[in-house]
Amino acid sequence: MTVKKDYFKTFCNISKAFGTTLNKDALLELIVQSAMDAMEAKAACLFLEDKEKDLFVPVCQKGLSANYLHTDPYKAKGMVGNLIEKGYLAFHDVAADDRMENVEAKRAEGIASILVVPVMVDNKAIGILSLYTASVREFSEEETEFLQAMAEQGGIAIQNSRLLERIRQNAILFRDLADSINSTNLDIKQILHILSADIAETFGMKGVNIRLVNKDTNNLELVATYGFSEEFLNKGPVSKDKSVSDALAGKTVVIEDATADERVQYPEAIKKEGIVSMLCVPIKVRDEIIGVMRLCTDTKREFPEDIILLVEALAHQGGIAIQNASLYLSLQEDKKSLEEDIWSHRMWF
Repeated sequence: MTVKKDYFKTFCNISKAFGTTLNKDALLELIVQSAMDAMEAKAACLFLEDKEKDLFVPVCQKGLSANYLHTDPYKAKGMVGNLIEKGYLAFHDVAADDRMENVEAKRAEGIASILVVPVMVDNKAIGILSLYTASVREFSEEETEFLQAMAEQGGIAIQNSRLLERIRQNAILFRDLADSINSTNLDIKQILHILSADIAETFGMKGVNIRLVNKDTNNLELVATYGFSEEFLNKGPVSKDKSVSDALAGKTVVIEDATADERVQYPEAIKKEGIVSMLCVPIKVRDEIIGVMRLCTDTKREFPEDIILLVEALAHQGGIAIQNASLYLSLQEDKKSLEEDIWSHRMWF
């Protein structure tokens, strides 16, 4: 007699575990292991989207040998449309299904049936969860719906874990910048270089540069840069194009495709450099906007609101550092002038 599994109770227990697991690696293992245990499967594998390569790559698997050959990742990415439309893909008998790739490898691995569901977050597939059985199996509607629901809960947990990690990285970035401002004896060039380098590395940017307005030439002078080639940096003077003008008017500018956007200067050089998306934020000192900071990516990318707010705050910190450095230099000049004045009076007496 077959015992009917209580999927509701199992789902509640798994959801509770997802909600209390914050470590990303532990979370991925929990998703995969939970799928195997709940469905009494041989193995499971979780694939997540690699946005830079525009494909899905395996990030955690259990029950499969280390050298197991998965479906080509580009073809896996291509089947996502059908997967989302139907909600799942079921391969009842791997050996007899003409949709299946690497059949011999699957036979050698002892795989008989496969059930694949998307990992959805906000109506977007961020990954794929694949379940493998050792015997040929028809997946019931209840089993399919359970795995879909579990993948969705796993997706939410992954997204929350990523958000927490991003918050942590953002806090570290802001703290490190504050430490830099207080530990470099007001060497403004060094502060701005640290700012551009840290932002580029933390947010995975192709490059970041900071330019300040030269009031004599009305051009933007490069004062700090990270990640760009010398050829790109020497492309010519940067004037107040539309994107810069908007930033200098106090607006943050997001450009999805810098190679085709009429607001951008030097589109051919930008294309050759491999720049795709851009974020341009103003740098302010008191009530005056003195320059801009540009973040550039080599893939089409959206900039979430929390990232924009952080970059704006960091640009503001850069402006404060410039203001403090200017004030420091001014005080040093005043001090020198005062000392010279006192010395000349001493000589006179």
